[in-house]
Amino acid sequence: MPKLRGEAFWRETLRSAHYVVAPMVDQSELAWRLLSRRHGAQLCYTPMLHAQVFLRDANYRRENLYGEACPEDRPLIVQFCANDPEVFVQAALLAQDYCDAIDLNLGCPQMIAKRGHYGAFLQEEWDLLQRMILLANEKLSVPITCKIRVFPEIDKTVKYAQMLEKAGCQLLTVHGRTKEQKGPLAGVASWEHIQAVRKAVSIPVFANGNIQCLSDVEECIRKTGVHGVMSAEGNLHNPALFEGRNPLVWEMAEEYLEIVQKYPCPLSYVRAHLFKLWHHTLQVYQQLREELAKVKTLEGILDVNRELKLRCQEEIANQKEGEKPKEGLLFFHWICQPYIRPGPKERCKENGASGTEKGVRGKRALEEEEDGNSELLSKNKQKKKLRNPNKSFDPSLKPKYAKCDQCGNPKGNKCVFNMCRGCCKKRAFRETADCPGHGLHFKTKYEKSLSWQSSQRVTQNQEITRRDVDVGETAVLKEAGDS
Repeated sequence: MPKLRGEAFWRETLRSAHYVVAPMVDQSELAWRLLSRRHGAQLCYTPMLHAQVFLRDANYRRENLYGEACPEDRPLIVQFCANDPEVFVQAALLAQDYCDAIDLNLGCPQMIAKRGHYGAFLQEEWDLLQRMILLANEKLSVPITCKIRVFPEIDKTVKYAQMLEKAGCQLLTVHGRTKEQKGPLAGVASWEHIQAVRKAVSIPVFANGNIQCLSDVEECIRKTGVHGVMSAEGNLHNPALFEGRNPLVWEMAEEYLEIVQKYPCPLSYVRAHLFKLWHHTLQVYQQLREELAKVKTLEGILDVNRELKLRCQEEIANQKEGEKPKEGLLFFHWICQPYIRPGPKERCKENGASGTEKGVRGKRALEEEEDGNSELLSKNKQKKKLRNPNKSFDPSLKPKYAKCDQCGNPKGNKCVFNMCRGCCKKRAFRETADCPGHGLHFKTKYEKSLSWQSSQRVTQNQEITRRDVDVGETAVLKEAGDS
């Protein structure tokens, strides 16, 4: 059967999917996909998988894709991050029998993607991307799709999308933010960019960004003309988003945990999902937040979930008539609802000017008093402060280091070249020199090597001379015997 392409692929294989659950690292696992499908999702992606690891590690393949077969989990698209055409295609060949398409991740903006040179950090390397998609389109039995982020310029984004389509991409998901827009700097996604791409290409387009409820999905489709809308964070806080419902949190949590018991996944995934589902409630019941963070078993997580449910039910029973949600929430905290990510200046004021108000704690930071000055400490720094109360985070008190002449990193105190170890190693190797300060002995080892080679030559010469003498003596004795 020939491989379906473009609109035909979206209509027949993906069943004209409008409501899509995004690929999320460690968050769109099978159990969560099944929960989302029960509540309106029509298409799901796997978590982003690393092509190189998928290719070499059978356990990684089994844990992320080759597990227990589940007919309910279709249509399904497997997403890979990669930067090598051959590796990407070889990994995709191992996955193609378990999915309906292979997606190339060109949208991840995180630092790990920058270090690994994949995701959104490939968006300037058009030649490489063309080769990857062309090869995948040629070798795979399922279509190749891409998920991208936009450039600041609409024109460049459109050309980028057209290049991917020409190379063989059969469906394009456009996240309407640049790679710099992430975390507290995320801001609003640009539907104008998405609309421009939709008009410029003939393949199906999904939109991603600004989706918090079903009305956002409908508005996005109406304004941009896309075929479908993808949700990530909105789906994590409300798995019934595509149904247009805001259910009780414990209903979704209990249903998810029931699925996990049938289709197990790492405990860290389960804990992360409950932190999202119970996000607003855990700002109120901070002790249970700490218990959820420390629990080591699924049974322990079930216990915390039951306790959260009981606390909320008690609160509902004691609720006064006409009482309204607090802290600016749309609904009471025990109802699934969006989480509005605060900007960098708003983060410390998320739940009050000091980060604490009426027993509710801000998401990441508290204000601490240190030496009479108010300092904003991250969660990790707060933990370090608890372990070591005398620890100071004042940058002016940090020791000053002399800088490497080459790169600016701290230099070695005893380095003969006044460099850091990395630069010193390169120079010492290039000049065949020693640096006792960094324990580098290229010159010494070279001299030892020459000495050893010289001794070997002397030994060889002596052996040759001895053999010549032996041969001469043998010849003399033979002549004497003949005579």
